[in-house]
Amino acid sequence: MEQYTANITSIPRSFLPKDFKVTNWEALEPYFKELLDRPLTTREDLEGWLKDLSELEAVVGEDAAWRQIRMTCDTENKELENAFTFFVTEIQPKMQPYADKLNRKLVENEYTKTLEGDAYQVYLRNVRKSIELFRDENIPLQSEIAVLAQQYGVINGKMSVEVDGQEYTLQQASKFLENPDRDLREKVYRKIQERRMQDKDQLNELFSKLVGLRDRVAKNAGFANYRDYKFVDLGRFDYKKEDCFQFHEAVKTQVRPLVDFIYDRKRQKLGLPSLRPWDTEAEPEGVKPLTPFATGEELVGKTIECFNRINPFFAECLVKMKAMGRLDLDSRKGKAPGGYNCPLPETGAPFIFMNAAGQMSDVTTMVHEGGHAVHSFLAHDLPLTAFKEYPMEIAEVASMTMELFSMDYWDVFFDNEEDLQRAKQHQLERVITIFPWIATIDKFQHWVYENPTHSLEQREEAWRSILAEYTSVALDVSGLDEYRKWSWQRQLHLYEVPFYYIEYGIAQLGAIGLWKQFKEDKQKAIDNYIKALQLGGTKTLPQLYEAAGLKFSFSPDYISELMLFVQGELEKVTHPVVK
Repeated sequence: MEQYTANITSIPRSFLPKDFKVTNWEALEPYFKELLDRPLTTREDLEGWLKDLSELEAVVGEDAAWRQIRMTCDTENKELENAFTFFVTEIQPKMQPYADKLNRKLVENEYTKTLEGDAYQVYLRNVRKSIELFRDENIPLQSEIAVLAQQYGVINGKMSVEVDGQEYTLQQASKFLENPDRDLREKVYRKIQERRMQDKDQLNELFSKLVGLRDRVAKNAGFANYRDYKFVDLGRFDYKKEDCFQFHEAVKTQVRPLVDFIYDRKRQKLGLPSLRPWDTEAEPEGVKPLTPFATGEELVGKTIECFNRINPFFAECLVKMKAMGRLDLDSRKGKAPGGYNCPLPETGAPFIFMNAAGQMSDVTTMVHEGGHAVHSFLAHDLPLTAFKEYPMEIAEVASMTMELFSMDYWDVFFDNEEDLQRAKQHQLERVITIFPWIATIDKFQHWVYENPTHSLEQREEAWRSILAEYTSVALDVSGLDEYRKWSWQRQLHLYEVPFYYIEYGIAQLGAIGLWKQFKEDKQKAIDNYIKALQLGGTKTLPQLYEAAGLKFSFSPDYISELMLFVQGELEKVTHPVVK
């Protein structure tokens, strides 16, 4: 088997000076201008030009990524926020017309048709898509959208609650929802919701502004609505809105009954007359919450050991990132919510950001983002920056598969078998229970952008109706209408990356498929995983799935087959056979 190494190296510069830094447009523009004016009279000229364009994209892309990373790590630092805002208002808008002209120069060149192979065909398909979407009048709108979207993190970064005299971020406070004391769980649940409610009007106003601006962008580009525009923008060449609707329906018919079963079993286990939202993460009296680690340092150390046992290369990736200072794991006030892995196209090793608070869900987040990181490492050596831009539907297969592959080695986090089985049960339940929320968020987005001029009352009603469709009948939500009305506001994707959410559902199906392979033949599954990820974005989505030995399908029958497999594995950890 081919050996992989995490000894990642920066792309050597041959076009830009080695010490060049992105400071302002005046310093950057000459490089765009040179590429635009350069004559391309041979195939070799074109290949050299593509290499230089790729280098420029990597340098600028990495600079933009660092501005965003630094700002999310400290949302209270005005200087960092200003640096990000400067890029999206003063540099990015001036780059866009050049990017469009460079795209046109590429597709119009007589030697472009001599570029062979799937990688170039996929790349050129994306270039033509960008040309189709580009409009000068959208540049200031997109700049305004980028600035506004970041306000979501700023608003959320300020949120905290007090529990027993101590201040906690909302991520840290959610740990109390695992506490055996039901009264404490309810008290903290309500405190978190009340804190969110304080900013509901501000978040509503922010979302309304974003919806309005996005709708204008879509109409300017000649689309009926932003949903149709965004499907093209996201490069969803291989599935349509009707496939999303089929997915929504399949979740309702094939997955929700399993969620009902899981929640009802949880209610029985806790000995409760009804299961409330503050009970779903709890354990019975006398059973302590899982504590897989205490600090971010311990989390990364244990994850490295876990990855090493799956495949040493996976562990090397995290070791390299740690050595390069590319991890910010612990939750703290002033830090943006959520977690992400941010690829850095020039230097190659990505950055993992998360809000760890010592919970089992943090382990899942860490191995999830670790899967994304492995993907970044595997795709780094592809010759063009554009080849490394893989579709989100395969990016999330990388992360979600790692969650499932790693489960067999979670004993590094737990010193007894009982806790390990509970952790696996928690993970497999989550694999199933996440689907209704994915369908809810995705269906809501379709409604929002099909009805962009809706009132707040209509938005509230649409959300309430969609949420009710996917809420388990085994979960008692009576008396919580006021909280549930605004529960969509906790989903940052709605603000920052619209329509990016169904990818988690599609990819979860892919991850389950790879885990099924893993259960049958571990080495073959890992080989398929690596083989697909190292292709980056050089193949179409169905081809990437095929490389991983997977079917690219949303059909109810396929979803049902995978759900039954997960249910079978869940039964094994819920009722383990004593040897």
